[in-house]
Formats: sequence, structure tokens, C-alpha cells
Amino acid sequence: MSSSTAKAGGTGDLPVPSVGRTRKSVTGTRLWVAVLFLLPALVLLGSLVVYPIGYSVWRSLYDAAGSGFVGLDNYIDIFTTDSTLTAVKNTAIWVAVAPALVTVLGLIFAVLTERVRWGTAFKLIIFMPMAISMLAAGIIFRLVYEQDPEQGVANAIVTSVHDAFVDSSVYPKARPNAQVSDLKASGGGSFTSTGTLQAGSPALLPLVGIAPNKLPGTPEDAKTATGEGITGTVWLDFKLGGGGEKGRIDPGEKALKGVKVEAVKDGKTVASATSGADGTFTLPAAADGAQIRLPGSNFAAPYNGIDWLGPTLVTPAIIGSYVWMWAGFAMVLIAAGLAGVDRNLLEAARVDGANEWQVFRRVTVPLLAPVLIVVLVTLMINVMKIFDLIYIIAPQPSQDDANVLALQLFQSSFGGGGNYGVGSAIGVILLLLVLPMMYVNLRRLRKERQR
Repeated sequence: MSSSTAKAGGTGDLPVPSVGRTRKSVTGTRLWVAVLFLLPALVLLGSLVVYPIGYSVWRSLYDAAGSGFVGLDNYIDIFTTDSTLTAVKNTAIWVAVAPALVTVLGLIFAVLTERVRWGTAFKLIIFMPMAISMLAAGIIFRLVYEQDPEQGVANAIVTSVHDAFVDSSVYPKARPNAQVSDLKASGGGSFTSTGTLQAGSPALLPLVGIAPNKLPGTPEDAKTATGEGITGTVWLDFKLGGGGEKGRIDPGEKALKGVKVEAVKDGKTVASATSGADGTFTLPAAADGAQIRLPGSNFAAPYNGIDWLGPTLVTPAIIGSYVWMWAGFAMVLIAAGLAGVDRNLLEAARVDGANEWQVFRRVTVPLLAPVLIVVLVTLMINVMKIFDLIYIIAPQPSQDDANVLALQLFQSSFGGGGNYGVGSAIGVILLLLVLPMMYVNLRRLRKERQR
């Protein structure tokens, strides 16, 4: 009866803990089993991470050959040698500018794409460069920044805008025929005659330096100016096949249309004219007795755009290519964070009278602060390792001006320098610079886990 009573009470089915039984972990796995499964990962971590770090620290204390102990001399060289000091400065510029710029653009794109119908397509276009490798992106932007406007997209745009507002010279390589012309160089690319203009005596202005088949448009044959006024002709004193007399308008020689001609007295311009389709021009009576001048604007070299990859702009230009690649990454992460924002808070701010800028600045941005910090810190770590873009985009003459620590590490160790001591020291410095950012990320993850 006692047995049946115990079963009826429900206590007979409860397990009785045995004294001295070995307790297992939460997952029911013994410690030695966990260590056994973790051992391959620990071996890989030690051989690929821990050992290289330790060896780099040790190697950074020795000379280039690795036989002589030099202490901290390699670290001192980094901040005293011009090339490595430039790399340090450029790395600081990258860390200060690129992550902030990418994060701001990503935030703007993420907010704006929520307000348009084609937001998904826009996100796809912005994120697409992330599918391209650094090598391919470097080759693309090396072509984009090409100096020749006929090859470089950037300079093609710049020169098109420039030429829309500034008249370019028609004959940049033309010059007076020194054998027969009295036009002499007078500074600023201009040419001034030694003689003076006389009414009824046409001025002949022969030019050379241009191939007849390279003249723009369809030039007409040159004609001798006629009339009682102050006239003249500007023409190309050369024709295909040669022949003819220098300084005289021969049949088949082409007129130079659009050349500006000035009449100068005592260094001041008193009249001006432009040659017509047949090369002739007519000056007013005020030009009588004046010298004739062809301004330098007739012969100025064409505008070829901006030297994007020169010493001055090479770093900003490469940062621009980096922004093009990574703006999509920032946009996607920030858009994911924005999707989790409580819309009631935004509507409440609008009801309280806040305009869209105030809602964005005082509500949206503070709510997205954790995501923005993640993006910013991730990009800071990323730009510390930037190497491919600079190595490919920067031409050899400007590579020293665009140098960064990661590239200098390669050049010091493997790019012909052969100084593994300095290269290891640069690697250790990069590790020390990344550690604070890693700490920020770990601290943030710990706080999120506590929530």
C-alpha cells in the first residue's frame, strides 16, 4: 500500500540525484571533448595569427638581414624617413576622410531611397561596385583618371564643361612663317609686326606649323584682300605636295578662319577683327599706322583637363574611387538599421512641429548612432589595409606621393627594399592602430549582448 500511495502522490517518478555524479556542461559535452573539437581551429589560429604576430614583433627589432639586434631603430626610421613619413601622413588622411565620407553618403542614400519608388533599383546600382574586386576597380579608375580627354572620362567631362564657357584656340600649333613674315614673338604667346598698317596695302599674315589635312572643318582657299580700307589675309602658307612661293597666296593654299587680329598703337589695342572663311579681315580707319598683332589666344594649347593623378590630387582621386566602391556597403547596413527604427517616433516629432531636417538630425541620426558607429569603425579598419587601389591607380611618378603604410610595408619588404625589419615594424604599427578600433567593436557587442 505504501508503494501504491507513493506512486499516487507522484513522487515516486522523480529521479533521485546520486551523490558524486560528474556534472556536464550546459550542452552536455565533457570538457575534453570540447577541447578535442576546438584543437584544429586553435592550431590554425596559432599558426596563422598568433605566430605571425609574435614573429613580426621579434623581427622588427632586428636589422634588414635579421642578424643584428637594433632595438627600436626600425620604428624610429618610420617616422624619420621621408617615404615612410609620407605613408604615415597619407594613412592618417585616409582614416580621417574616407570612412566619414562613405558613412555620410551611405546615410544620405539610405534615407533618400526610402522616399522614392525606384529605391530598390537605386540601391542595386549603388551596391553593384561591391561585386567588383579592388584590382578591377583600380584598373577602371586608372582609365577614368587618364590625362588624355579622349581616353579619361573625368577629363572628358571637365574639358567639355570648360570649353562650353571658354573659347579654345583653333590653331594651337600655328606660328608665323619667320622666313617671310615680319611678325615677331612679343610675349604671352602673341606675335607683333615690326611694320605698320597702311590703307590700301593689304597685310599678308602667312602661318605655318599645321598640316593642311589637320585643319578643322572644311577650309576654303585663301583669297587676297581687296578694297581701299585696312585689310589683310591670314592663311596657311603651305599645301600638300609643296610648291608655290613663300609669303604669297598660291592657288590651293587654305584660309585660316577665326584668327583674331589686333591693331596696336603705343602698346594699346585700338581696333580688332577676326578673319573670315576666306582668311580676309578688315580693320577700321583707327588702325591706320598701327602695328598688327596676333594675340596668344589664337595659338594657346588646348585645355586638357585636370592632372588627377599628379602629386597634388592623387590621394583625393584614389579616395574618390574608394568611396565609389564602399558607399553601397554603408548604405545597405544603414538601411537595415533604418528599417528597425520605430516610425511612431518620427511621426511624433513631425506632429510636434519639427521639419524634415530637424527630424533627420535630432531623431533619425541619434537612433541610428549604433549602426553608424559600426559602419565607421569597420571602414576605419578597412582603410588601414588599403593597398590595391593605390598600387594600381597611382602612376609610378606619383606613387610616392600617394603612399600609405600598407603599400610601404610591401615596398620595404618585397618591392625591392628587402628590409624585413622595417616592414615588420610597419606591420606592428598597423596592428597597434587597429587594436583600439577592435576594442570599440568588442565593447559594443558586449553591450548588445547584455541587452
